Amino acid sequence: MAAARRLLPLLLPLAWARPAACPDPPGGGWLVGTVPEEQRCTVERADASLTYPLFLQRFAFSRPVILQGLTDNSAFRALCTREKLLAAFGSSPVRLSTANTYSYRKVDVPFTDYVEQLLEPQDPGRLGSDTLYFFGDNNFTEWGPLFQQYVPPPFRIPGTSLAYSFGIAGSGSGVPFHWHGPGFSEVIFGRKRWFLYPPEKTPHFHPNETTLAWLHHTYPTLPPAERPLECTLRPGEVLYFPDRWWHATLNLDTSVFISTFLG
Repeated sequence: MAAARRLLPLLLPLAWARPAACPDPPGGGWLVGTVPEEQRCTVERADASLTYPLFLQRFAFSRPVILQGLTDNSAFRALCTREKLLAAFGSSPVRLSTANTYSYRKVDVPFTDYVEQLLEPQDPGRLGSDTLYFFGDNNFTEWGPLFQQYVPPPFRIPGTSLAYSFGIAGSGSGVPFHWHGPGFSEVIFGRKRWFLYPPEKTPHFHPNETTLAWLHHTYPTLPPAERPLECTLRPGEVLYFPDRWWHATLNLDTSVFISTFLG
């Protein structure tokens, strides 16, 4: 709690005290990637007219959906520029996970070292088990004041509670296919491509192969009927994924994102 009290005065000026003549850089100052964007989107989209009863009826237990316009996280986004996160958390340790299906190896580094030395475009030849990725394992004492500014999607699954996972990852990185409970994932900066299969349709993949390698080697061989649902999310868009749906991610740019797990 003492750490949170020390950080709160730091975060507030970062968000609101910047002079009008010094706007935040495009894309939050994060690197724009060179991974080509596929225009195909086979995930249904819904806007602010989607009601909670309709969400429960059509999506909550059956299929993913991309939500647009249900929340406004411009204040949270303003706190997540490269400059502001480095100023607020540069000396704080962050726990990195390997970008493979099981994410079994953990490494602790200062946040500045991750951003300035490790946050680089994915090497296509590197295994997921050798690629370090900042997602989840957040220290909620230190990062709590930031998360308090986030507005989660308004929908819930009855009997569940919220848990946030915040992440930043380089262009071409991502996590290969895996599954867990239901949740939402919002892109704050960058573009993030998603691939999804229903629980009964196990995808063909190797747990230590990166999503980028899978996209180059396996995806082109899939007949149309065997392709996953897929779409690229942009800042402000939120993907809902139901319980036990297989999914893999690919960051087209350096991406800042936050997931809301429903446990």
